[in-house]
Amino acid sequence: VDIYENGDELFLVADMPGVSADSADITSEQDRLTIRGYVEPTAPEGYTLTYAEYRVGDFERSFTLSSRIDREGIEALVKNGVLYLHLPKVGPQTHKIAVKAG
Repeated sequence: VDIYENGDELFLVADMPGVSADSADITSEQDRLTIRGYVEPTAPEGYTLTYAEYRVGDFERSFTLSSRIDREGIEALVKNGVLYLHLPKVGPQTHKIAVKAG
C-alpha cells in the first residue's frame, strides 16, 4: 500500500492481484478504514496444480482515519488488480460561539 498526500486529500494505492470491484469490500467504521479483497484461485481447464511457490490468498488491511478525513466523500476504484482510494480532507471548520450576557 502506498499513501500520498497533498493539502486537500489523501490518495491510497493498494496492489491486490486477482481482486475485482465485486470481490473488494471497503468499510469505514468510526475511526477505522478496513480494506478486504477476496480472490478465487483459477487453474487452466483440464489441468491440476502440481506445485505452487505461493498460495493465492485474500487481502486485508486496516488503517486509523484522522478526524480530518471526509468519510462521506471517500471514493474507490479497482482496475487491473489495483485499488485506488481517494480520501478527501474536511475543510477548515470554524464555528462561531455565541456569547451570552450574564
